Amino acid sequence: MERMSLVRSLVAAVMLMPIAGAMAANTDPDWPCMQRKVPQLSLGQVWNGPELSSAAKGWSEDPSVAALVEEAAARRLPVVDAQKKIRDFAASLPAEQLAPKMAMLVQGMFDRMDTERSHVISGISRYAHKQLEMAAELRKEASDVDALRAKPDADQDEVERRTDQLNFATRIFNERAQSLSYVCDVPTIIEQRLYQLSKTISETLAAKK
Repeated sequence: MERMSLVRSLVAAVMLMPIAGAMAANTDPDWPCMQRKVPQLSLGQVWNGPELSSAAKGWSEDPSVAALVEEAAARRLPVVDAQKKIRDFAASLPAEQLAPKMAMLVQGMFDRMDTERSHVISGISRYAHKQLEMAAELRKEASDVDALRAKPDADQDEVERRTDQLNFATRIFNERAQSLSYVCDVPTIIEQRLYQLSKTISETLAAKK
């Protein structure tokens, strides 16, 4: 009886896992996160400073700007440290270079972090599809184990072995689902970081006027 209830509980757990994603207010039915899916950002969402010139798109050709973009964009660097690096960089520039270099920095951070964010979103979608495949496999295996147990001549050792395998596979599935809930926050974290750093640049430019 204990093994029977275990199998049924596993089936119930697996059946419930996709529901969280289905409840999310998203137009993409395959998106598993509660956060709304926004595949790409627009510069206007994170930048409220002066309009950037076309020359800002050449940020990668400026070694000092490109190096700072990589440093500031890296999430392992605390935001306050990245903000300090931006202010220090601005302070090191001649007055005539401040506006164009800061424009390149904004453009570079946007290009770099929006690309990273898009890669994370694609990875989440792939991960979610794998979870759906695993859920289908677990449902089938749980049903098969139930059917095997119901047989009068069932090999109890075989039933126990397959139930243990099902238990282990379900635990892995649930751990992956928990990891997915954490990863779902990453696009928002990147977006917020980009906004904070862009705001620092805007404030730095305003303070220099």
